[in-house]
Amino acid sequence: MLSKKQAKAFFLAGSLVTFFIFIGLTVFSLSKSQDQSNSENITAEVARGKHIWEKNNCMGCHTIMGEGAYYAPELTNVIERRGEVYVKTVLMSKTPWAPRGRKMVAYAMSEQDANDVIAFFKWIGDINLNGFEKVDRTVSPLAKDKMKN
Repeated sequence: MLSKKQAKAFFLAGSLVTFFIFIGLTVFSLSKSQDQSNSENITAEVARGKHIWEKNNCMGCHTIMGEGAYYAPELTNVIERRGEVYVKTVLMSKTPWAPRGRKMVAYAMSEQDANDVIAFFKWIGDINLNGFEKVDRTVSPLAKDKMKN
């Protein structure tokens, strides 16, 4: 059993050690060597593509890196999975597209806008995701009956 003085010293020492561990891990996490954001590769095309993504509220249906809605497919590595030509065709289509019964708006983007969105997708695809890219995102998590077991 600890005396009152020993308990107080134990508490203060434990709090200090924990505080310094927290500060050390924070500094380590924010250091340049731990940066996985791929921010050095942001170009004007990538920025325009992100603006188009946001302007069209693509996140209202799709997800990127797990963020967004689950109505439509995850697009983090869409260029790797589907290829540029496929994505560009979908973005430039003048008619609504309905894969697997889910209707996608016909954005009828210009070639430049489609190229900018593709540049944004390529940039997203180059971010170090710490294993997230291994998750099967071909089917919405809400469609549990269609997911592979």
